[in-house]
Amino acid sequence: MEFRTVVKIQKSAFQIEPLEPILFVGSCFADNIGQRFREEHFPVTVNPYGVMYNPASILHSVQRICASTHIALSESILPRVVFFTLGTNRVYRLKETGEIVDNCQKRPHHLFQEEELTIPQCVDYLAQAVDELHLHRPDVQVVLTVSPIRYAKYGFHGSQLSKATLLLAVNQLVCERPNVTYFPAYEIVLDELRDYRFYQPDMIHPSGQSVEYIWQKLVDACFSERAKQFLDDWAPVKRALNHRPFDSESDAYVQFINDTHEKEKQVLYKYINKV
Repeated sequence: MEFRTVVKIQKSAFQIEPLEPILFVGSCFADNIGQRFREEHFPVTVNPYGVMYNPASILHSVQRICASTHIALSESILPRVVFFTLGTNRVYRLKETGEIVDNCQKRPHHLFQEEELTIPQCVDYLAQAVDELHLHRPDVQVVLTVSPIRYAKYGFHGSQLSKATLLLAVNQLVCERPNVTYFPAYEIVLDELRDYRFYQPDMIHPSGQSVEYIWQKLVDACFSERAKQFLDDWAPVKRALNHRPFDSESDAYVQFINDTHEKEKQVLYKYINKV
């Protein structure tokens, strides 16, 4: 007997390779998943221009990334794999200029007009972002996710309507673009991890345990077999590097850490130039 619903995820059409550079743009949930990649020694770039919650702001960030020659991306080229994490369809427009701003910078609320993007508008902004990436990297693969973090300030019904708008826009784009896929982080949290024990004390943000579960699902769906083997090889080295000794200056610990760094070099050498 099964006592929970399980979100079934198909293998992605592309596969993430060991130590492959990856770009994350989007809500604070992108920060969480990006950090997990960092812990596994992947050279990731996460929200270089700040957290972006809505499709318009994600487009703005992508445009700046593609236009900039100073962004700290691996080998100064756009990564093949890019994640967009959508948080809301709500935007703030500066009344004086009519432009959608990415950050209100703590300016008075009366200077802005709050709006909700429609499904077609969300599709258009995301499609522009995908096209911009494709122009600079023809083999780019874009993974869309919808953040499972609810926005209490809109009211939970309003938050659900916002997420529904994003989900419908994402589905349309996935159907139209062969280089765009969807990863169901939203459904995993709300359907599989619906118990409040999988949330932080605010009962809104997913806990570290939830993020780890989503990470494992992402590995299963998007990682190549070689990338999974890298994770297995890297795991004991990571544990050793995270070890906190009683005496960090003892001869035994110095030898231990030297041996660990040597193992680290061996593991990275095995994979780093063979992506």
